Amino acid sequence: MTSSADPATSATGPVSPAVRGALTRYRVIAYIVGVMLLLLLFVAMPLKYFADNPSAMNVIGPMHGFLYVVYLLGTFDLFRRVRWSFPRLVLTALAGTIPFLSFYAERKTTHDLLGR
Repeated sequence: MTSSADPATSATGPVSPAVRGALTRYRVIAYIVGVMLLLLLFVAMPLKYFADNPSAMNVIGPMHGFLYVVYLLGTFDLFRRVRWSFPRLVLTALAGTIPFLSFYAERKTTHDLLGR
């Protein structure tokens, strides 16, 4: 016998539409920042330092910086609505600076809120 969880509830109770919206925004920006960081580290930086071509770094670097600020705002908005602890906010915010960690943080946050 299979049971399907109601997508509007979590292990801690129902998830409000405001939290669901903040989570969706956070998930989108977490993926974008994660991909941009990988492009920065594995495409732009090697081109700059090994091929002496800084053009990709000049484009991707500022884009990642701007998007990271948007990530911070999305993270803050989500944690303000969910009312999680300050240390968790800081750790999740730092996840956008370490390769692949933003993907893990997004997955963990989604699982914590929605149970999936």
